[in-house]
Amino acid sequence: MTSLTEFFNRHEDEVLKGISHKNSLIKRNIIAHMALNGECTLSELTRELHISVPTITKLVQELVDETIVCDLGKVETPGGRRPNVFGLANSAIYFAGVNVGRDNMSYLITDLQNNIIKQQFDTSFELLDRSQCLEKICANIERFIATCGIDRGKILGLGVGITGRVNPDTGRSYKYFTSSEQSLRDLLEHRIGIRVLLENDTRARCYAEYTCSKSKDDKNLLYLHLGRGVAIGIVTDGKLYYGKSGFAGEFGHIPFFDNEIICSCGKKGCLETEVSGIAIEEKIVRKIESGVNTILREKYDRQEPIHIDDIIAAAKNDDNLSIELIEEAGEKVGKAVAFLINTFNPETVIVGGNLAAAGDYIMLPLKSSTNKYSLNLVFKDTKFRLSKMTENANAWGVAMLIRNKIIGI
Repeated sequence: MTSLTEFFNRHEDEVLKGISHKNSLIKRNIIAHMALNGECTLSELTRELHISVPTITKLVQELVDETIVCDLGKVETPGGRRPNVFGLANSAIYFAGVNVGRDNMSYLITDLQNNIIKQQFDTSFELLDRSQCLEKICANIERFIATCGIDRGKILGLGVGITGRVNPDTGRSYKYFTSSEQSLRDLLEHRIGIRVLLENDTRARCYAEYTCSKSKDDKNLLYLHLGRGVAIGIVTDGKLYYGKSGFAGEFGHIPFFDNEIICSCGKKGCLETEVSGIAIEEKIVRKIESGVNTILREKYDRQEPIHIDDIIAAAKNDDNLSIELIEEAGEKVGKAVAFLINTFNPETVIVGGNLAAAGDYIMLPLKSSTNKYSLNLVFKDTKFRLSKMTENANAWGVAMLIRNKIIGI
């Protein structure tokens, strides 16, 4: 019998025939049901999947024999014969998630239930659009997988999140490593030897925020990432929204201002030119050069770069200039968020990224401005909160997405 691990490692174009194909699909559905709903009995699987009792019994036993599913024993019932309960054996299959950030890489391993088994961070990395950088990315991933303590044969998929425009269907990044005829996904698959899903980093984090949210009834969510750039992730009716080519969410490149500042995209007046971390960094340098006092002047005088995290720390230390710049960004981005909630009418807006660490300094002006410029009924319908996730969220989200793709959720 073909093992389930081998079956999941096949690409879709490798087709099984007849009964074998049908049974393999049912196995996927069994695993997907358990991944979403937890432990269950054979009768529950029969009812939910509309499969006969003999077939479900046979295939679940095969999954038990392959150590994909565990027989958890009898469940207590009010009366009559007690059925056995079955659940996923999380140690059978694993997934890797990697986020390639501008100035760091993060790595993790998850099991079938999205539990994090191993994680690692590398703050010495710098993302550059050069072949040497791609080689370093591959070498870093290979090293992590080799040393993570998990049997490589049990890691069925690798999710890779990266900043910039990404089309997950074609596996192409349109910002980094575009010179090759092969897609970035195919280059990584060839080098690492594991099935790869390439995803935009903000969308991956949005999915992690949505999946790990305690409000499971929320099906429409916007994740606003305020880092050194600005982007959004969109969940509509419980699913990530991609657009035609996977480019949905480039919120920072809306021409929102009538200024002459050139954005990284080459256009003028984009939202990012006024409210991103990079924009705030440039503003504080100009203010210092014009003579405005700040506790960050010493850092400037030492010719050290001032990072947005330094500005947030200074604001929390009552630095008036830092507070002023963060609040100004919050007010401006709040006006733009009013446009978003009027358009999408979400249940929740989650604010993450570096600027989320500013807390009320960013959230109070953001919410006040959104309230001012949005429809009253829509604003009252919308909950706002800061992200509660840690820096591993991007890698976690893309690990969840490759899991879903492989097991068919």
